[in-house]
Amino acid sequence: MKILHIIPNLRKGGAERLATDIVRELAKRECIEVRLVLFRDEITYDIDDIRHSIHIIPASVQLSIRQKNRYQIDELQKFLEDFQPDIIHSHLFEAEIISRSCFFPNARWFSHSHDRMKSLRKLKFKALLNKNQLTDFYERKYLINRYNKNGGNHFIAISNDIESFLKSTLPYNIVKINKLENAIDSNRFKRPRLLEEKLLAQPFKLISIGRLDTNKNHQFLLDCIFNLKNRGFQFHLTIVGEGDTRPQLEQIINDLELHSEVTLAGVKDNVEELLWQSDLYVHSALTEGFGLTLIEAMAAGLPVITLDGGGNRDLMEEGKNGFLIEEENVELFVEKILELLYNPALYKEMSDYAQLFAQKFDIVPYVDNLIKLYRKESLCVE
Repeated sequence: MKILHIIPNLRKGGAERLATDIVRELAKRECIEVRLVLFRDEITYDIDDIRHSIHIIPASVQLSIRQKNRYQIDELQKFLEDFQPDIIHSHLFEAEIISRSCFFPNARWFSHSHDRMKSLRKLKFKALLNKNQLTDFYERKYLINRYNKNGGNHFIAISNDIESFLKSTLPYNIVKINKLENAIDSNRFKRPRLLEEKLLAQPFKLISIGRLDTNKNHQFLLDCIFNLKNRGFQFHLTIVGEGDTRPQLEQIINDLELHSEVTLAGVKDNVEELLWQSDLYVHSALTEGFGLTLIEAMAAGLPVITLDGGGNRDLMEEGKNGFLIEEENVELFVEKILELLYNPALYKEMSDYAQLFAQKFDIVPYVDNLIKLYRKESLCVE
């Protein structure tokens, strides 16, 4: 079976990390030939072991409502015709638009829905209120037309929330929807034996990983740390990631005088080591397709306290691997942090259970199930 994965680049991000892990695991399997296409030579992961499977193919599509669409897909189209994949599996919306602009009905096409693709939502033309909605309407119409021309499409929903969204908006006669929760290389995040036994002590070390943007809502975590500081508790928060809201976060840290309590660590390669050095994972995203970093933290033995982002509901077993806070309430969030600080026995129970829970999301059984899905829907017979 020939399998092609397509993603714009391999910069730091959950979708990029998952695509890399999938390709790495597929490359180990017999009777499978796998390739990974990137549109740009932007790689921040260690891919030396799978470099031979990666192809950089510059490609772009500019859709226009008033003018003619502009395509740079000839090289990608030629690659499809030369490689002759049985499966084409895209990640992220840019890859969705560009890959579906090619024509290759001999393969089965899969779209990995890492979040709610807002352009796929149903909108009535007469009710469009602004340019963004008009663009979404046009992109949805374009994609559904391309799905049809390429023989249909299969969506992979990474959570119940994403599955419900896709079922509510996509035409069932053209697309199929399969739920398959994301996965991690759990061995990478397993805490070394020398670090397994931890004594909780102040400052209690919190960590959060994610792009610095408005959706990740890191200001909320800064408010929590400010609340704890005012109550006389010693805490330290490390935020791993980079993005547009960094200047705003730096200003808040300065205004609240949290320089000793908060570190903006930027992008890091060794996130597992940072998790091992921490006590608790905190997550404040307003919306979340799945929450891969939550599973990574659990695999490292960290209980999780998170706001309800939708997709991460599937990952939280209340009071067992952490706490899900349904409202954006600093006091409630802080009380759950203190509950774990003051109850070492509960912390130990949660830490142990979190590690067991994370094992269900290991990349090896995930790829087993993905291959079964490919073979079920593939035109090739093996």
